[in-house]
Amino acid sequence: MSQLRTVQVLGGGAGSSAHVSSLAAGLIARGVQVTVCAPAGAGRTHGLPATGARFVAVPRRSDPAAVAALRTACTGADIVHAHGLHAAVRARIALSGRGVPLVVTWHTRTHADGARGRLLRLLERRAARAAAVVLGTSWELVDRARRRGARDARLAPAAIPASRFAYAPDEGKARAELGAVGRPLLVSVAQHDHGTLLDAARGWRALDPVPLLAVAGEGPRTGALRRRIAAEGLPVVLTGADGIGELLAAADVAVLSGRGEGGPLLAQEALRLGVPLVAARADGVPELVGEAAELVPYGDADALAGAVVRLLGDPGRRERLADSGRAQAAGWPTEDDTVAHVLSVYDELAQQVTVY
Repeated sequence: MSQLRTVQVLGGGAGSSAHVSSLAAGLIARGVQVTVCAPAGAGRTHGLPATGARFVAVPRRSDPAAVAALRTACTGADIVHAHGLHAAVRARIALSGRGVPLVVTWHTRTHADGARGRLLRLLERRAARAAAVVLGTSWELVDRARRRGARDARLAPAAIPASRFAYAPDEGKARAELGAVGRPLLVSVAQHDHGTLLDAARGWRALDPVPLLAVAGEGPRTGALRRRIAAEGLPVVLTGADGIGELLAAADVAVLSGRGEGGPLLAQEALRLGVPLVAARADGVPELVGEAAELVPYGDADALAGAVVRLLGDPGRRERLADSGRAQAAGWPTEDDTVAHVLSVYDELAQQVTVY
């Protein structure tokens, strides 16, 4: 059989970028030819250039020029694998009229209400029905794909690349740079519904010493967040997109309040590092962490603040969560498991195309 040729279509989200970097490296090591189509600069933080994959810069748009560029990049591919809803929609259009199987991975659910919510549901239906196989990183996403009309939807947890932990953290240096010496350090990641997180920050502002919350990542509301933090004098600092691993390694508690692709990724990293986690019940996080985290209702700032305050006041509980987090993480699929599963799906689809 000739060398399998795959194209990975990436939207640029943190979780999917890390996953594609790991997947590309594993596939290439197994003799698969890999092209990655993504916005310029996407994946650099997650080591994508080091994988050896061919990279094609394709804007995260669905206009004719962007779709034409993606269609050209997919010429000659045996399998096209799109990561995320918008990447799947673009791949669907680019592959129109071609018999190339499309695999779609849903890393997280996109959340919106009103007209935008109705549009997203329409896009989900189109993406799910166009895919030969939809891979969901949680059962919630698998069920959602089936409700949207997927012909074949399967569970496919995505392992964190080992490179995410390939550093020698200097906890004292990280805390000093943030101004968290002699006070608890909380770490979160940019997600939807930062309002709940900042509301919760008011709840632990009365502690002595006052915890500092460091939020990693960038988003469209960064400017508004900075203004609110300054206006209310909240003990919160926005750190930008880099260095989440170092931040977590120095943290006393990891906090997830909202929804978004970075949430499950942060939860995985926190548990692997033995950092106690407080998280909202959203985006497959409960399924991921089991009993190894403090879970609170989504959107409940009082519950989130209370859980953080209780955890900071109970070193024994933090230690037990750290131990159970490492144990939970030890049972997750490895990178090799993830690559082998995806490759089995590719082989299955390639054989079907050969038969027909």
